[in-house]
Amino acid sequence: MNWHIWSIDRTLILFVSLAFLALGIQVTMFHYRQNFHHKSMWVPVISAPIFFITGMILTWYNADWLHSLFLVLMWLGVLFGLVGFYFHFRGVGVRVGGWALRNFLIGPPIMLPLLFSAMSVLGLIAMYWEVR
Repeated sequence: MNWHIWSIDRTLILFVSLAFLALGIQVTMFHYRQNFHHKSMWVPVISAPIFFITGMILTWYNADWLHSLFLVLMWLGVLFGLVGFYFHFRGVGVRVGGWALRNFLIGPPIMLPLLFSAMSVLGLIAMYWEVR
């Protein structure tokens, strides 16, 4: 199975892959700054490059097994982002002052895990896209 044109699904897979490269770099910097004090901080640091590499290969080599792998990875990405949101939101709440605005500004970024999930959802849209 080979790609014949730059269809919307192929373009979205490329975009999602590149977005995971950028997200992976940002997440690594934030979690490194916190000295990886919780083991779960390694999940997006390890998974983002895997998502990037798999998506880039799928962009250039359209194989059924790569479609299946990328689909599973994107579902995992949705889950990882939602779990990360829970940890980040809880992390803001345990700071002195609880869920005060200043803690949302200086605490763990609650939107970054949601962006991880959103990029995964965009990857899923690309995978389930049907051209009619």
